[in-house]
Amino acid sequence: MPYDEGKATVERLAPAPGAKGILSTVGGTPLIELERLVPGFTSRIYAKAERFNPGGSIKDRSALSMVLGRIRSGELVPGKSTVVESSSGNLAIGLAQICGYFGLRLICVVDARTTEQNIRILRAYGAEVEVVTQPDPETGELLPQRLRRVADLLDRIPHAYCPDQYSNPLNPLAHQATMREITEELGGNVDHLVLTVGTSGTLSGCAEYIRATGLHTVVHAVDAVGSRLFGSPVSCSRLVPGHGASVVPKLLDPSDADDVVHVTDLECVVGCRRLVRREAILAGGSSGAVVSALERLAPTVRPGSNVVLVLPDGGDRYLDTIYDDAWVRAQFGEVFHLWKEPERGPGGQNRASRHGPSCTTDHMTQRETVLC
Repeated sequence: MPYDEGKATVERLAPAPGAKGILSTVGGTPLIELERLVPGFTSRIYAKAERFNPGGSIKDRSALSMVLGRIRSGELVPGKSTVVESSSGNLAIGLAQICGYFGLRLICVVDARTTEQNIRILRAYGAEVEVVTQPDPETGELLPQRLRRVADLLDRIPHAYCPDQYSNPLNPLAHQATMREITEELGGNVDHLVLTVGTSGTLSGCAEYIRATGLHTVVHAVDAVGSRLFGSPVSCSRLVPGHGASVVPKLLDPSDADDVVHVTDLECVVGCRRLVRREAILAGGSSGAVVSALERLAPTVRPGSNVVLVLPDGGDRYLDTIYDDAWVRAQFGEVFHLWKEPERGPGGQNRASRHGPSCTTDHMTQRETVLC
């Protein structure tokens, strides 16, 4: 194996040292100050915009970290080896670009929630796509079935390799570099970090860097309502992919998070729509989850703090769902008032919305906030 078991060390930070061609552009994404996102907020908000990776998402970092070492060691050989992985879309696209660059065969196991656009992108890179449509009979979730399909393919295909983003320590290792970039950009002054959790790679890598360098950053983990990662208060199906999980990954260490915020699919949509209206940033569903979490956390943030949001991907792959009014109406009803700016009365004062508050808080503890 090209990696050691357990936590990776800070000394091994670079996600792709010496990478060439398009792969040399993985990482080094911009950190953008957001001045309009939360009106009246007395701290500075920065967005780590991961859509600027060449494959369009933060998963490019993990994909390159998990595959490049095997290629360099000779364990993955073009024309002989096959890479097999389960992904809801973004990791698969990162892998497809890397495997396409090196001429490796790739089989992506996705599920019915993966967008048609993502599937077309995968095939454009030359990847083979297998779509799981039947949920696990015990849990009703698709992920366990995806993992079973991967295991079956690994048994049947000679020289097959599964990066296994759910347990591979090279996944979080890539995100020590993510946190390093943020820290260096802000001169070490990172008071709050807000990020979504799925495989736990980003959470684990960032938390490890924070511990190793003695930062005092408060880490807010954003999970999906219905996810099993941090004990969701309710069990329900989920529409927005990219964060949350129905199977707890081996990489997850709950102590990596100082705080947990659960958000619903509707919060993801509202967060995305507010982000594009206020900051002209077209972001994906997990980014919307982060924005909605920040709006809830904002009253607890000390004035003058630096708050960093990790935005995992762009919104161009969600045009048929999150940014499609007909889809939103079919799933959630008439909710468009939730992201429209309030009308202003005489003197520029906001008029009270006739719709009332956008959400209510039914379950809250010191450790966990649920947006419903």
